[in-house]
Amino acid sequence: MSQNKTLNRQILLASRPQGEPTTQNFTLREQALPTADELAEGQVLIRNHFLSLDPYMRGRMNDGKSYAQPQPLNEVMIGATAGEVIASKNAHFVVGDKVWGMGGWQEYFVVDAAQRGVLQKVDTTHIPLSAYLGAVGMPGVTAWYGLIKIINPKAGETVVVSAASGAVGSVVGQLAKARGARAVGLAGGADKCRYVVEELGFDACIDYKQHADLRSLSAALKAACPNGIDGHFENVGGMILDAVMLRANAFSRVAMCGMISGYNGEPIPLAAPQLILTNRMKVEGFIVSEHMEVWPEALKELGGLVATGKLKFRESVAQGIAAAPEAFLGLLKGKNFGKQLVKLV
Repeated sequence: MSQNKTLNRQILLASRPQGEPTTQNFTLREQALPTADELAEGQVLIRNHFLSLDPYMRGRMNDGKSYAQPQPLNEVMIGATAGEVIASKNAHFVVGDKVWGMGGWQEYFVVDAAQRGVLQKVDTTHIPLSAYLGAVGMPGVTAWYGLIKIINPKAGETVVVSAASGAVGSVVGQLAKARGARAVGLAGGADKCRYVVEELGFDACIDYKQHADLRSLSAALKAACPNGIDGHFENVGGMILDAVMLRANAFSRVAMCGMISGYNGEPIPLAAPQLILTNRMKVEGFIVSEHMEVWPEALKELGGLVATGKLKFRESVAQGIAAAPEAFLGLLKGKNFGKQLVKLV
């Protein structure tokens, strides 16, 4: 490398949002990268090709008590990345290796790869690199865990999924179908609903934007789920959860994955919590990073399905690190279609 050091552009959290986040909560910083010679023993330098944007990041921006530590102010925003090793002083990684890790909102990152699990080598022969941030990554494993370990659908049962066209929901429905269940999605807008049914193979999809109140949404669910609901994968909460509970069968199971309707601090009351008792429902929240023991099994199935074209996914791709804040705010409003990524090369 020449004496002119490569600059690494990073997005930091500049301030905590009051209510809805804005681009003002973020700031762009440039920092000089170490050269290959300057790496310490065991360190690896990665050039990120893709950054994953995910709804959980909104919760980390707050300072409140949660399952994870808040995102520190004036530090690189947390996030998963997939990229390529460009310099290494670690015997397990060589230049050219494709990898994924928690590289954050930045173009490059240096990691001590001696720590187990911080950097994973991936094979891009049959699976595109970007898929390791979606269907064959954390969102895919999230879908797999909630469906297989909590809902555990039997053939012929009905599984409902909110945010069905998204990175997690789209995988839930396809895995449910593969196990002989009926899959019904909820998504925002006619295009997303058409995709969920025609491309992903769900049995039905309800456009929640067409239903202004609980009664209307509940009626739509009744029509789409004539035999009631046995399993529900919740990404949104609010009125959708209320409507599902009104149609839930006895001994139905709900996997609580996300509550995006309340990410900006809005209250999310339940209209009829007594239905949990009446229907003997199992309602279980989960955080996929607490179940690392299932990742190998989940990734093996997901990787096989993607490599053979049996698991379909869609990506929304923003260009360049500077576009990340705007793309993230769009994700929280449902402007993305499928997995939201930022392409960095």
